[in-house]
Amino acid sequence: MNKHFKRISQKVSHITGSPIAFALAIISILLWLVSGPYFHFSNTWLIFISTVTDVIIFLTVFSLQYSQNRDSKAIQLKLNELITADQKARDSFVGLEEMTDDELEELDNQFQKLLKELEQPEVMHKLHKSIRKEKEKRPIIYKAAESLVEHLISVK
Repeated sequence: MNKHFKRISQKVSHITGSPIAFALAIISILLWLVSGPYFHFSNTWLIFISTVTDVIIFLTVFSLQYSQNRDSKAIQLKLNELITADQKARDSFVGLEEMTDDELEELDNQFQKLLKELEQPEVMHKLHKSIRKEKEKRPIIYKAAESLVEHLISVK
């Protein structure tokens, strides 16, 4: 069943993301609008487009979410492989997607410190400056995340 769903989801993602699908959607809406006077702009005419679009959206959302989850997992696995293959990379970064936002923010702060030592374009300095301001607003959360990250790194 998973194999068939995967195949169907990939096809749906490919089709719905194509310029032809977009053009067909525009044409369908135009045909519906033009048919309004013929149906005297009745409730049935209004309900028709609502029902059709709701059904299409409902089915497409599940298919696209499946494809997105699958792609995201594949990317995570590829990154994990690169991290474990590179001896300079920290193995503690494998599985980072499971960390909380605060923990990720703390790791980002560590990288900010490293980037300060390197020569960076001005846009990176602006980004890091805004992140530092955010950190100053909630210091207790950041201190807790920092100690958690230190613990995770020391477990390595």
